[in-house]
Amino acid sequence: MPRMTAARAAVEILKREGVAHAFGVPGAAINPFYAALKGAGGIDHTLARHVEGASHMAEGYTRTHPGNIGVCIGTSGPAGTDMITGLYSAIGDSIPILCITGQAPTAVILKEDFQAVDIASIAKPVTKAATTVMEAAQVPGVFQQAFHLMRSGRPGPVLIDLPIDVQLTEIEFDPETYEPLPAFKPAATRAQIEKAVTLLNASRRPLIVAGGGIINADASGLLVEFAELTGIPVVPTLMGWGILADDHELNAGMVGLQTSHRYGNANFLESDFVLGIGNRWANRHTGKLDVYTQGRTFVHVDIEPTQIGKIFAPDYGIASDAKAALELFVEVARELKAAGKLSDRSAWAASTQERKAQLQRRTHFDNIPMKPQRVYEEMNKAFGPETRYVTTIGLSQIAGAQMLHVYKPRHWINCGQAGPLGWTIPAALGVATADPETPVVALSGDYDFQFMLEELAVGAQHKIPYIHVLVNNAYLGLIRQAQRNLDINFQVNLEFENINAPELGVYGVDHVRVAEGLGCKAIRVTDPSRLGAAFEEAKKLAAEHRVPVVVEAILERITNISMSGSDIASVNEWEDVATEPGHAPTAIKPLKV
Repeated sequence: MPRMTAARAAVEILKREGVAHAFGVPGAAINPFYAALKGAGGIDHTLARHVEGASHMAEGYTRTHPGNIGVCIGTSGPAGTDMITGLYSAIGDSIPILCITGQAPTAVILKEDFQAVDIASIAKPVTKAATTVMEAAQVPGVFQQAFHLMRSGRPGPVLIDLPIDVQLTEIEFDPETYEPLPAFKPAATRAQIEKAVTLLNASRRPLIVAGGGIINADASGLLVEFAELTGIPVVPTLMGWGILADDHELNAGMVGLQTSHRYGNANFLESDFVLGIGNRWANRHTGKLDVYTQGRTFVHVDIEPTQIGKIFAPDYGIASDAKAALELFVEVARELKAAGKLSDRSAWAASTQERKAQLQRRTHFDNIPMKPQRVYEEMNKAFGPETRYVTTIGLSQIAGAQMLHVYKPRHWINCGQAGPLGWTIPAALGVATADPETPVVALSGDYDFQFMLEELAVGAQHKIPYIHVLVNNAYLGLIRQAQRNLDINFQVNLEFENINAPELGVYGVDHVRVAEGLGCKAIRVTDPSRLGAAFEEAKKLAAEHRVPVVVEAILERITNISMSGSDIASVNEWEDVATEPGHAPTAIKPLKV
């Protein structure tokens, strides 16, 4: 039997589980693992500037392609605690990432040794499993189980904590005969799907709510096929955006308090039946449940049995992987269609498209300083359907989701449940690492950008080009807007007069110089008519220099973005809505007045 260190065995397992790339920061307690990583070869590594950044890079990497599992690595103590935010983000959005940490020697873990912390206990609430491996012989089994857990049921992250003496201990392990454990995923039965379709067929105005679980299951094509067979309009959730193209005739728009379309909410309020697949009824999608559920029958399909009924009780629930369920939905729908037993939904579907043409938000403004809406209009012109957008939280994300267009699954890569500031830069680097051939465009407000901007240096060092659109109003915009309800405007102002950049006025941080100082390229735009040219220049700079390129748009200080604090029937449109086609020139459908 071959003998090797437990650390080397772990690396060999990573390779046989399909890992080709890792993100991390070495340190004393994890150096034996790094030695094994170097000795084994076969796994590329990106050196992050912050360990939390490594965890978000791993997330972006996972989210880019079906089957990817991002790996992040750090030393003992604060490295693990730094990655907790990444683990929380991953579990909230059902994203599998593997976090590997070093640990003090087993003999002193409980003796307040330097950088010894019980990271497994800290991580347990935000992982599917978190284990400190105390016996070297258990390392292969723990890693094998980790991949099994990440892939089984509702996907999610796992943490493995390796004391330094465990890493260095030699064990018997044969990599050539290693086999991954088969993943377990619950599957719907034919009887369950037939009952769901019977309920659906009895309705007059049904909708499908398509969640991120469909993307995780790589089942977007099946969802589109089922919708087209039945003629039922689809509402993608924020995590499911891109399952079917925005310009598809059955795309009814997004629904919610914030990241929603006017026509999406209006279409939902007209519905009488909702089939939710792979979604979790997030509160910013549903708003007040009495408004959301009143007068509607609900069927909920989700891979996690305890998710069914967690937010509200559906009329019928099915515990199933989205792909397994949709294969049966398509099979049953084909049979019913062949027998002429599917209800005609054409008039209902057409009405959803009428609303799409009538209920639009204005994007075209010529104001200086510019309104954010114009930025997204110009992004629609500059970046095509192949673009992968990456973003996390804030008015920039909310407005972007209201006004940008997405055409493919995994082309809106968004941190949904956790929404940590700073996520966007490292996640975009992870996405661009996973898919260097597809254009990647990140979107941040100035505060999200400032949280982890040191990671731009990673893109410069490792030649990871992407375009970062930075909308700067020198404000915590979303929090400022929320504070209106308390009649305050407190501790949300980021403006100051920069003594080194008086030309900025009160906009404070000179993001252009900071980005350039980190080895990247940057362009500042103050006139909306120059945005298109700036985006084209950014594409050329990224291609030529192979580094991140920041396009900073200087916005007016205060713009309130459309949203509701309570229910989807009462979204406040702070700005004038579109009343003529020129108000929304990049809308999916020309405005119908």
